[in-house]
Amino acid sequence: QVQLVESGGGLVQAGGSLRLSCAASGRTGSNYVMGWFRQAPGKEREFVATIRWSGSTTIYADSVKGRFTISRDNAKNTAYLQMNSLKPEDTAVYYCAAAYTVFVPTTTRNYNYWGQGTQVTVSS
Repeated sequence: QVQLVESGGGLVQAGGSLRLSCAASGRTGSNYVMGWFRQAPGKEREFVATIRWSGSTTIYADSVKGRFTISRDNAKNTAYLQMNSLKPEDTAVYYCAAAYTVFVPTTTRNYNYWGQGTQVTVSS
């Protein structure tokens, strides 16, 4: 089993920044994709960003492209999501997820493990 724990969420004003972390533990092994998703009240969980094990491939949702940056430190089994120029519409619970696949998926059904989520609130 793999456990994922997110941290770094909080309340920030519009235009501000936050950095989320996702620490993986357990039988993580290697070559797993890490992804970030978010879910706002009353909405479905949506894709935010994903990164391959090597870091050579990253994919972003159009809504965050140019503002968010995903990265990872495999020595620490940790993924990060740097969020800049935050907007009120970025308010959501942010989840990290791990996928053991050769692909770089952007849909929830392709991820095997999920964290409990961390709340991000952006005030206007």
